Amino acid sequence: MADEFGPEEELDEQHLAELKERVETSPFHQWSGMRLVEVGHGRARVEMPLEDHHLNPQRIAHGGIIAAIADTAIGLALRSVLPAGHTHRTAQLNVHFLSKGEGSRLIGTGRAHHRGRRMGYGESEVTDDAGTTLARASATFIVLPAPGAF
Repeated sequence: MADEFGPEEELDEQHLAELKERVETSPFHQWSGMRLVEVGHGRARVEMPLEDHHLNPQRIAHGGIIAAIADTAIGLALRSVLPAGHTHRTAQLNVHFLSKGEGSRLIGTGRAHHRGRRMGYGESEVTDDAGTTLARASATFIVLPAPGAF
């Protein structure tokens, strides 16, 4: 399975700026504190500070927050190689939790491994600020025309 996307498959600067703005203005991403650090060539990196509202009753990162950053990292990686006028929706997300999240920051790195006309697939790793791997995830996405694009 090819997992390298060439420069011809990268979003142009305008699309990258629009993607970063989408994340910055998303109510969910604002609430979570998640921010897009880098994206392109089928890869993405997102980070977020780990705050009280992200913790479960045991005072560790809630699994849903870890799943959210994993999904976001994969989705943005895939989005970076979609043709203009297309979007995606998560069809399936599998998360394998490996360690408890106790640091002060979560980092999600995602890679798009396959982009077809109708489906995409990618994987991500979520770590804390000490470099401990908290989870690995894989996801399948539906690729479809963006609303109003065609």
